[in-house]
Amino acid sequence: MTIRENQVIKTILGRRSIRKFTADPVSPEIRDLLVECGFAAPSAHNRRPCVFIVIEDRKVLDDLAEAHDSGKMLRQAPLAIAVCAETAGYPEGDRAWVEDCAAALENILLAARALGLEGVWLKVMDRHPRNEKIRPILAVPDSVEIVGIAALGFGAEQKPPYEGFDAGKVRFNRW
Repeated sequence: MTIRENQVIKTILGRRSIRKFTADPVSPEIRDLLVECGFAAPSAHNRRPCVFIVIEDRKVLDDLAEAHDSGKMLRQAPLAIAVCAETAGYPEGDRAWVEDCAAALENILLAARALGLEGVWLKVMDRHPRNEKIRPILAVPDSVEIVGIAALGFGAEQKPPYEGFDAGKVRFNRW
Protein backbone atom coordinates (compact mmCIF):
# COMPACT_ATOMS: atom_id res chain seq x y z
CA MET A 1 0.00 0.00 0.00
CA THR A 2 1.30 3.44 -0.90
CA ILE A 3 0.96 6.33 1.53
CA ARG A 4 -1.71 7.87 -0.73
CA GLU A 5 -3.82 4.72 -0.29
CA ASN A 6 -4.06 5.25 3.47
CA GLN A 7 -7.78 5.53 4.35
CA VAL A 8 -7.35 8.71 6.41
CA ILE A 9 -5.44 10.39 3.56
CA LYS A 10 -8.03 9.22 1.02
CA THR A 11 -10.82 10.62 3.22
CA ILE A 12 -9.13 14.00 3.59
CA LEU A 13 -8.30 14.35 -0.11
CA GLY A 14 -11.72 13.01 -1.12
CA ARG A 15 -13.72 15.44 1.02
CA ARG A 16 -15.27 17.98 -1.29
CA SER A 17 -18.15 20.40 -0.90
CA ILE A 18 -21.18 18.43 -2.06
CA ARG A 19 -24.42 20.36 -2.40
CA LYS A 20 -26.79 17.73 -3.81
CA PHE A 21 -28.18 14.94 -1.65
CA THR A 22 -30.45 11.94 -1.98
CA ALA A 23 -33.54 11.72 0.21
CA ASP A 24 -32.11 8.76 2.15
CA PRO A 25 -32.12 9.40 5.90
CA VAL A 26 -28.98 9.27 8.02
CA SER A 27 -29.18 6.62 10.74
CA PRO A 28 -29.15 7.70 14.39
CA GLU A 29 -25.97 5.66 14.87
CA ILE A 30 -24.11 7.60 12.17
CA ARG A 31 -25.62 10.93 13.27
CA ASP A 32 -24.45 10.37 16.85
CA LEU A 33 -20.99 9.29 15.70
CA LEU A 34 -20.68 12.53 13.69
CA VAL A 35 -21.46 14.53 16.82
CA GLU A 36 -18.95 12.48 18.80
CA CYS A 37 -16.31 13.26 16.17
CA GLY A 38 -17.16 16.96 16.55
CA PHE A 39 -16.56 16.68 20.29
CA ALA A 40 -13.20 14.99 19.60
CA ALA A 41 -11.78 18.13 17.97
CA PRO A 42 -8.94 19.93 19.72
CA SER A 43 -9.86 22.81 22.00
CA ALA A 44 -7.62 25.65 23.19
CA HIS A 45 -6.93 25.24 26.91
CA ASN A 46 -9.51 22.41 26.81
CA ARG A 47 -12.28 25.02 27.24
CA ARG A 48 -14.67 23.00 25.05
CA PRO A 49 -16.96 25.83 23.89
CA CYS A 50 -18.71 23.82 21.17
CA VAL A 51 -22.41 23.10 21.33
CA PHE A 52 -24.01 21.13 18.50
CA ILE A 53 -27.55 21.55 17.22
CA VAL A 54 -28.59 18.44 15.32
CA ILE A 55 -31.26 19.31 12.76
CA GLU A 56 -33.37 16.58 11.18
CA ASP A 57 -36.80 18.22 11.17
CA ARG A 58 -37.77 18.91 7.55
CA LYS A 59 -39.46 22.22 8.35
CA VAL A 60 -36.44 23.52 10.24
CA LEU A 61 -34.11 22.45 7.41
CA ASP A 62 -36.38 24.19 4.87
CA ASP A 63 -36.55 27.33 7.02
CA LEU A 64 -32.75 27.38 7.22
CA ALA A 65 -32.54 26.96 3.43
CA GLU A 66 -34.75 30.02 3.06
CA ALA A 67 -32.82 32.09 5.61
CA HIS A 68 -29.28 31.24 4.44
CA ASP A 69 -28.54 32.88 1.11
CA SER A 70 -26.14 30.04 0.15
CA GLY A 71 -28.05 27.25 1.89
CA LYS A 72 -30.52 26.02 -0.72
CA MET A 73 -29.04 22.50 -0.49
CA LEU A 74 -30.60 22.25 2.99
CA ARG A 75 -33.90 21.59 1.18
CA GLN A 76 -32.45 18.23 0.09
CA ALA A 77 -30.21 17.43 3.05
CA PRO A 78 -31.71 14.98 5.55
CA LEU A 79 -29.37 16.23 8.29
CA ALA A 80 -27.56 19.36 9.34
CA ILE A 81 -25.39 20.06 12.35
CA ALA A 82 -24.94 23.63 13.53
CA VAL A 83 -21.70 24.19 15.40
CA CYS A 84 -22.08 26.90 18.03
CA ALA A 85 -19.83 28.35 20.72
CA GLU A 86 -20.57 29.29 24.28
CA THR A 87 -18.21 32.23 24.60
CA ALA A 88 -18.83 33.23 28.23
CA GLY A 89 -15.67 33.10 30.29
CA TYR A 90 -13.30 33.92 27.44
CA PRO A 91 -11.05 36.92 28.13
CA GLU A 92 -11.78 40.09 26.15
CA GLY A 93 -10.55 39.66 22.57
CA ASP A 94 -9.86 35.92 22.94
CA ARG A 95 -11.62 34.26 20.02
CA ALA A 96 -10.00 30.84 20.32
CA TRP A 97 -13.54 29.43 20.24
CA VAL A 98 -13.60 30.21 16.50
CA GLU A 99 -10.76 27.77 15.85
CA ASP A 100 -12.26 25.22 18.22
CA CYS A 101 -15.58 25.29 16.37
CA ALA A 102 -13.86 25.25 12.97
CA ALA A 103 -11.91 22.15 13.98
CA ALA A 104 -15.14 20.50 15.18
CA LEU A 105 -16.92 21.33 11.94
CA GLU A 106 -14.09 19.91 9.86
CA ASN A 107 -14.04 16.76 12.01
CA ILE A 108 -17.75 16.32 11.29
CA LEU A 109 -17.26 16.76 7.54
CA LEU A 110 -14.30 14.35 7.44
CA ALA A 111 -16.16 11.77 9.53
CA ALA A 112 -19.16 12.11 7.22
CA ARG A 113 -16.95 11.39 4.21
CA ALA A 114 -15.37 8.40 5.98
CA LEU A 115 -18.86 7.01 6.72
CA GLY A 116 -20.12 7.31 3.14
CA LEU A 117 -21.86 10.67 3.52
CA GLU A 118 -21.07 13.98 1.91
CA GLY A 119 -21.49 17.52 3.11
CA VAL A 120 -20.83 21.20 2.79
CA TRP A 121 -19.82 23.87 5.31
CA LEU A 122 -22.22 26.81 5.45
CA LYS A 123 -20.75 29.94 7.01
CA VAL A 124 -22.90 31.81 9.52
CA MET A 125 -20.72 33.73 11.99
CA ASP A 126 -20.07 37.37 11.06
CA ARG A 127 -22.14 36.96 7.89
CA HIS A 128 -24.95 39.49 7.98
CA PRO A 129 -27.89 39.09 7.67
CA ARG A 130 -27.44 35.29 7.75
CA ASN A 131 -26.69 35.24 11.45
CA GLU A 132 -29.70 37.38 12.33
CA LYS A 133 -32.04 35.26 10.19
CA ILE A 134 -30.77 31.86 11.40
CA ARG A 135 -30.53 32.61 15.13
CA PRO A 136 -34.34 32.68 15.74
CA ILE A 137 -34.93 29.56 13.62
CA LEU A 138 -32.57 27.59 15.87
CA ALA A 139 -33.61 29.50 19.04
CA VAL A 140 -29.96 30.27 19.82
CA PRO A 141 -29.47 32.62 22.80
CA ASP A 142 -27.57 35.88 22.31
CA SER A 143 -24.69 34.59 24.47
CA VAL A 144 -23.94 31.83 21.92
CA GLU A 145 -22.30 32.27 18.53
CA ILE A 146 -23.33 30.16 15.51
CA VAL A 147 -20.05 29.48 13.73
CA GLY A 148 -21.33 27.34 10.88
CA ILE A 149 -23.65 24.60 9.72
CA ALA A 150 -22.72 21.30 8.08
CA ALA A 151 -25.36 20.21 5.57
CA LEU A 152 -25.06 16.42 5.40
CA GLY A 153 -26.45 13.44 3.56
CA PHE A 154 -25.78 10.81 0.94
CA GLY A 155 -24.32 12.57 -2.07
CA ALA A 156 -26.30 12.88 -5.29
CA GLU A 157 -23.23 14.25 -7.07
CA GLN A 158 -19.59 13.25 -7.18
CA LYS A 159 -16.42 15.26 -7.45
CA PRO A 160 -12.91 13.90 -7.96
CA PRO A 161 -10.51 13.83 -5.02
CA TYR A 162 -8.30 16.84 -4.54
CA GLU A 163 -4.82 16.39 -5.99
CA GLY A 164 -1.61 18.32 -5.66
CA PHE A 165 -0.89 21.70 -4.13
CA ASP A 166 0.11 25.18 -5.22
CA ALA A 167 3.89 25.18 -4.87
CA GLY A 168 3.84 28.98 -5.06
CA LYS A 169 2.01 29.04 -1.72
CA VAL A 170 4.45 26.82 0.15
CA ARG A 171 7.42 28.26 2.01
CA PHE A 172 10.15 26.33 3.77
CA ASN A 173 11.66 27.58 6.99
CA ARG A 174 10.88 31.27 6.33
CA TRP A 175 8.63 33.38 4.14
